[in-house]
Amino acid sequence: MRKFIMAAAVTGALVVAAFATSASAAPGGRLLTVVEHADTDFVVDLGATGDSLGDLLAFGNPIYDASNSDQIGRDEGSCVRTNPGVAWECTWSTLLDGGSLTVQGPFTDDGEDAVLAITGGTGIYSNARGEMTLHWRNALGSAFDFTFRING
Repeated sequence: MRKFIMAAAVTGALVVAAFATSASAAPGGRLLTVVEHADTDFVVDLGATGDSLGDLLAFGNPIYDASNSDQIGRDEGSCVRTNPGVAWECTWSTLLDGGSLTVQGPFTDDGEDAVLAITGGTGIYSNARGEMTLHWRNALGSAFDFTFRING
C-alpha cells in the first residue's frame, strides 16, 4: 500500500504537454500511459483508531508523461477503506491537456497491479470507456504507472 503522510503536501506548478507525447494506438482504441507521483496522499482516520473500515484517502497528485520526465497534468480523487489491511475502493479523475479520464475500482495494499474501470471522460475523452491498469513503480508506493486502454 502507499506510504501515507498524515499532512498534505503542495503540488508544484503544472506544465501541460501534448496528448501525443504519451499515447499510442491500441487495437480497438487508444493506449495512454502516464506516471503518478503520490505526493499528497492524506488518510483521514475515521471510526476505530488505526486502519479501519471507512477510513478516507484523499489526494491530488502530479501526473507525468510515460518517460516520467515532464509533468503533463494532475489527478484528484479519493478512496474509502473497504477491507482493512487489504483494499480501498477508489474513484478519481486524471486531468490532462484536452480533457480528463475518470476511473473507479479497487486499490490493494499488496503491491500487485490493479485494474480499474474507465467510467467516462471529458473533452477529447468524452466517450471513453475501457480499463486502466495501475502498476506500482516502487515498493514505497510513491509512484505508479497508469495505463489507460481507452475505447470510444
